[in-house]
Amino acid sequence: MANYDIFGRFYDAVMGDRSQATHLLCGFIREVHPRAESVLELACGTGSVLKHLSKHYDVWGLDLSGRMLAIARKKVPHAKLSCQDMVKFRLREKFDVICCVFDSLNHVPAFADWKRLFGNVHRHLLAGGVFIFDINSQKKLNRLMTEPAWVLRFGNNFLIMKVTGARRSRASNWDIKVFERTQGNRYLLHEENIQEVSFPVPKIVRALRVHFPSIQVIDPDRKRPTPESERLYFVCKR
Repeated sequence: MANYDIFGRFYDAVMGDRSQATHLLCGFIREVHPRAESVLELACGTGSVLKHLSKHYDVWGLDLSGRMLAIARKKVPHAKLSCQDMVKFRLREKFDVICCVFDSLNHVPAFADWKRLFGNVHRHLLAGGVFIFDINSQKKLNRLMTEPAWVLRFGNNFLIMKVTGARRSRASNWDIKVFERTQGNRYLLHEENIQEVSFPVPKIVRALRVHFPSIQVIDPDRKRPTPESERLYFVCKR
């Protein structure tokens, strides 16, 4: 599973403050659990989402990357953070809401671990609690694999990212190269390979129904999900 220890240093400069997506997430929470007080974010990264959520909720976060959590601790000093694998995490607390966004679940390569995560989330939710996560669909991953590399300049640095098919697996491989300018025309290369995998929506819903009686599948760009949907949200009530 990806831990972003290399890319984490540059993550915020490339990805921004995530305010728009967090606004969407907060809308889901207000709709399905208006009395929610506590939120745990799985794969919280540098804490950008937690920072926005902390304006309304008590927040917890966990991530595999120590580098990203160090940034999150400075950004959201009152958040309770833990360095753990989101598939098999263990916390003493239970929560009103558990979320996992920005296609973090796509980084889990085996569907057996998706199912293990669903059960683990259920155990950490209070009665009436809500699990919200999003995924990149296979449609999106297939499109990205056909497109040219994405090139971005940020400050004096450059990022080049190319998505290809991973060898001997159905995953997509995200080759991320950051050229960090040191002095003059000299650059230091930082490279990390991250894999994403997706699964059919009916398969995901069947696995969720073992634990969650109420499941909504939402395409934020359409009235309802279709085979053309590229990002999907799952809103699951305990």
